[in-house]
Amino acid sequence: MISPILPVSSGGAAPGGSLVDALESGSVLVFRDLDFPFSPFEQRFLERPFADGKAKNVNIRGADAALKGAAGTEEEQEALRQLLVRYRSFAKALIDRYLPAYSGTVSLAGTSYRPFDVDKRKMSWRRDDTRMHVDAFPSNPLGERRILRIFRNINANGEPRLWRVGEDFGAMAEKFLPKLPGYSGLKASALAALKITKAKRTEYDHLMLHLHDALKQDLAYQAEAPQADVQFKPGETWVTFSDLVMHGAMGGKYMLEQTAYIAVADQADPEKSPQRILARKLGRALRH
Repeated sequence: MISPILPVSSGGAAPGGSLVDALESGSVLVFRDLDFPFSPFEQRFLERPFADGKAKNVNIRGADAALKGAAGTEEEQEALRQLLVRYRSFAKALIDRYLPAYSGTVSLAGTSYRPFDVDKRKMSWRRDDTRMHVDAFPSNPLGERRILRIFRNINANGEPRLWRVGEDFGAMAEKFLPKLPGYSGLKASALAALKITKAKRTEYDHLMLHLHDALKQDLAYQAEAPQADVQFKPGETWVTFSDLVMHGAMGGKYMLEQTAYIAVADQADPEKSPQRILARKLGRALRH
């Protein structure tokens, strides 16, 4: 089954069940009428990219919300920073209102401004996000945490954000798990001791990193696997667990994105997490 795209009304209604259940089951929630206005000064951020070009996005992180990767005057960079702070608050309010089961349990991570057209970037296959993949962070092991992401198309010229979504996570894992190298706790400990990773990689982190790479390297899978094209129009906001939903960003520019983490134990149904799915496929608990 291909990951379903689920439109959500302004009242928060989900056809056939709760939004949390749909999200944890692998849906992409699409909010089509949430308001996020721009001031006249902020309109410039939708007309040309205020980015230094050294990274693929501009972002803020941490309590001080320091801005990284931006271009422009001091006034413009501060306005862009404040815009990202406001989007972070928008994302938190969305979670609190439409996913109240997660309220108070989600931690917000980086917030990004992505002005560039994804299909014009020249980069290695590993960093090529047009290839379908599940998200995994090499230097930031997640262990028992999930990756929840809130995106918004802010294109001022009517251009959609183009994605493709793939098959069910479990079906994909069955194809690739037998090909992955084994986990070494000693190697994971060494990487953490050398500060190459921020914490020790668990077996889950190891498997997800290798799934991410195996998927992107397999051009036959990229071409032939079950998948569907999706368009997100300007003004639309979409939410998904990007560690569960197979996805590739195929085109479009000017987007805002918020990354958030939630513990598996804080899900409505932890058994729907990729951590538990992989354990079931292997027939044993994953090692820590």
